[in-house]
Amino acid sequence: MIEIKLKKKLFTFELNVDLTIKSNNFISIFGPSGAGKTTILRLIAGLDKPDWGYICVDNEVWFSSKDNISLPVRLRKIGFVFQDYALFENMSVGKNIEFALESKKDLNVVDELLELVHLKEYKNQKISLLSGGQKQRLALIRAFARKPKLLLLDEPMSALDLPLRVNLQDELLLLQKKFNITSIMVSHDISEVAKLSDHVFFINNGKITKHGDPQTIFDIDANNVNIFGTVIDKKPGDLFGMLKVLIGNSIVHMPANTEQFLNLSIGDKILITTKAFNFSLKKVLLD
Repeated sequence: MIEIKLKKKLFTFELNVDLTIKSNNFISIFGPSGAGKTTILRLIAGLDKPDWGYICVDNEVWFSSKDNISLPVRLRKIGFVFQDYALFENMSVGKNIEFALESKKDLNVVDELLELVHLKEYKNQKISLLSGGQKQRLALIRAFARKPKLLLLDEPMSALDLPLRVNLQDELLLLQKKFNITSIMVSHDISEVAKLSDHVFFINNGKITKHGDPQTIFDIDANNVNIFGTVIDKKPGDLFGMLKVLIGNSIVHMPANTEQFLNLSIGDKILITTKAFNFSLKKVLLD
């Protein structure tokens, strides 16, 4: 069990969150830009210090303002994956993983991890020769190599195109389940959050406004095919309106009845539900 209670004064609001997380679960923190998502990860990792708070991971207190406890970053057993990879360009692929190992006795783990993400043949290659997807795979397994108690992922796949992102989501889920590591991910991608998460915390202006499983948070019908999109344009018509919707890297045009058309604004997230040859759409309410 992980308990996180944090307060920190930010530029335009005060971050004030209270999270209880089951061990081995995959958790997502979802919300608009500037809501405090990445700040939470940095406070957990010890990269920033809360004004007040308490962090306890599997009965080990990492931070307590009351008891004046603040473990340094190196003693918090954390794996951190950034969207910009944060790899050591002067080291080979294999050496990047070796650097993360707690003990040189674990060197046999390097080949095992590389094999899991199909990078074993690149073990002695320079980082600069890897593609974006390969770099992010390497960043993931380097984080797992530390055998962390907690894996923190800050928009880990936002820089990748859609096919790569989907493949990497599958690999991340397999790795997380294989190693049974509690994971907290920050993401703007609703479909990614819905696919990976056991539990979702929605944050706005520094406060958790709702939380639950993805089906509840995003009103997903598990019996149908569900596709998330973003309205990027809308045009009225005589019988119905026409929406221009961004789905992944593709743009589709969809009809909307009068009520749907009037209820939607440019930038709104929508859930498109399909069954057989019928489809319906509705606005995703995130307030």
